[in-house]
Amino acid sequence: MALKAKVTGRAALMRRLNQLAPNAEKYAAEAKLDVVKEAAVMISADAPYDSGDYMAEIKGERQADNPNHAPVVGAKSKDPDAAAIYAPWIWRFLEFGTKARLNGGQFKGTQHPGTPAQPHIFPTWRAFKPTAKKRINAAINRAVREVMRKR
Repeated sequence: MALKAKVTGRAALMRRLNQLAPNAEKYAAEAKLDVVKEAAVMISADAPYDSGDYMAEIKGERQADNPNHAPVVGAKSKDPDAAAIYAPWIWRFLEFGTKARLNGGQFKGTQHPGTPAQPHIFPTWRAFKPTAKKRINAAINRAVREVMRKR
């Protein structure tokens, strides 16, 4: 027998989940924020050291609290509880490096040697992502277990 699944969209899924377990969205939002804050600390620890200013500015926060800032990865989410990692604009140059440019300097005849890539955001996130998913799923499961105990 084949299983059938119907894709209804995020809004319908959350509506149905809130009917089944009213605290699920609240617990998931808390877990998302905790996960992003922990990821930001880990990314900051792996960031290339300068004077420490760049490392100190890497933060994990709710997107609703940062309306004028773009998250490090992706676009703004429609989710009111979305959380993201924010870093200074220079993160792209550090993460991916820059290529050398001949006669690309400010004055004629100058050169820019380029900078090597110093990946610190994506490798750290890829290593932490399974743990992050487990924590968010555990928060939702906790809300479901609470409801099941009440019944």
